[in-house]
Amino acid sequence: MPSTIYAFLAILPIITAGVLLVGFRYPARMVMPVSFLMTLLIAGTVWGVDILTLIASSIQGLFVTFDILYIILGALLLLNLLTHSGGVDVIRERFAGISRDRRVQVVLIAWLFGSFLEGAAGFGTPAAIVSPLLLALGFPALAAVMIGLMVQSTAVTFGAVGTPILIGVQAGIESPELLELLAGHEGTLADYLMVISGQVAIIHAIVGTAMPLLMVMMMTRFFGHQRSWREGLSILPFALLGGVSFTIPYMLTGLYLGPEFPTLIGALTGMGVMVLAATNGWLLPDDVWEFETKDQWPTRWSGKLTAERAAGDLGVRPETSRPSLLSSWTPYLVLALLLVLSRLNQLPIKEWMTTITISWPSIFGTAVTASSTPLYLPGTVLVISCLLVIGLHRMRWSKIRPALFESGKMLVGAGFVLVFTVPMVRIYINSGMNEAGLTSMPIIMAEWVAHHVGSVYPLFASSIGALGAFIAGSNTISNLMFSLFQFGVAESLAMPTTLIISLGAVGAAAGNMIAIHNVVAASATVGLLGREGDILRLTILPTVYYVLFSGILGWITIHWIGATDFLM
Repeated sequence: MPSTIYAFLAILPIITAGVLLVGFRYPARMVMPVSFLMTLLIAGTVWGVDILTLIASSIQGLFVTFDILYIILGALLLLNLLTHSGGVDVIRERFAGISRDRRVQVVLIAWLFGSFLEGAAGFGTPAAIVSPLLLALGFPALAAVMIGLMVQSTAVTFGAVGTPILIGVQAGIESPELLELLAGHEGTLADYLMVISGQVAIIHAIVGTAMPLLMVMMMTRFFGHQRSWREGLSILPFALLGGVSFTIPYMLTGLYLGPEFPTLIGALTGMGVMVLAATNGWLLPDDVWEFETKDQWPTRWSGKLTAERAAGDLGVRPETSRPSLLSSWTPYLVLALLLVLSRLNQLPIKEWMTTITISWPSIFGTAVTASSTPLYLPGTVLVISCLLVIGLHRMRWSKIRPALFESGKMLVGAGFVLVFTVPMVRIYINSGMNEAGLTSMPIIMAEWVAHHVGSVYPLFASSIGALGAFIAGSNTISNLMFSLFQFGVAESLAMPTTLIISLGAVGAAAGNMIAIHNVVAASATVGLLGREGDILRLTILPTVYYVLFSGILGWITIHWIGATDFLM
């Protein structure tokens, strides 16, 4: 059978998912079971993977699914507990009271606070919180959701305490081919992921520093008095400081501490710097920028939810029932501290947390093994922070119960999709264990792409990641689907594998700005359901900026600088 047919059959389940999700607008809960069954059928009949290996791969995928859902539950529960205790109100109003200038509010609330939410919770949380928050402050609904979605870019690769790397990339590339190569170079998978984390952080730092300025310019161009890009440049010094105050600590953390912390530490550092700058008027223009009066807004700017209703829906409470600003931030600060302490090899905490392992070696006598270290997962630290919120804010069951219900409801929705998506990915990866003598399905796709694209592939690596996020609605799932594909292309083209995988992960983060699920979720929070097309026409611009410049950066790094990694 010609290689083109094999490559087409390998990518057919992914194409099918894209057509059904985007073209026919079927929900992921209906599409992913179809893609899973197609993958199962193709792997079993064309690749000749035996039934026990297919079942074992699916079980291995369920182990990974548990890890992801545990993190999602902890992250969502922490956020919902803080919402019902009044902590989110306190944090929001502190930011809103610093400046009336809409440009400053974009940098502080959207870029920095939104990035912090991404680092702590991820999974679409920033847009779902920042968008109604901006609406409540008087932003047009369309502007609020556009800006809320733009938050989901630089911060996303290290969102939910590093899940897209720790789960997405790791589970996506943990193949026999890679482990054999690493053993030959005296390296470990942890070393490999650390290199990827550092490279992703550098690329994001270079491309993402301009994002707060771009957010402001998008606001002034499409929602300002003059409809001008230049109008947004009036806050250039302040916006660039907002960019570097986040991206420099973000990059250094990614290089030296690993994937759990860059977004959290970058956002905390940036908030400290920029609150100080805004409070003292540093680098701010003399004027205060504001939208036109509401009676002059085009009707398409507004949704069914008013600013007053949004403020009510955010749960504004009497001053006497609210926690203090310090106690509102304490759970997140403790979360960051515990994560750092539990990841340091010099301390015994890491060793203790990794002693408990749930594993299933050689599932049903196959070469497939599954394992999980639940205590070491960020979900455990998130649960500890949740208990801290309950005790510190003296929450009664009447407030805990709705937080549990809301978190569980969101978990069920995400869980059903992941139960099919992650096993599908593991079947892809393990399809090299077959009786037909074929390499795995991602590698065959990669070889075909390498043959037909060649040396310019780095320009497209980020776009592949963005496509995955657009289809799946998740950086983590995009990394799961395409990391081994990116690895295979890099191997075939004799390019540094870590850099190509990193470009894909960066693109997958940027793809969250146009991910259908995120757009729908954010639209619902401001009353713009049914207007997703208007939103996509706006957010496609920063997405193109991100994948284009990261691709150019990767191409220059490989072909001009001559970058290599330890597999070469």
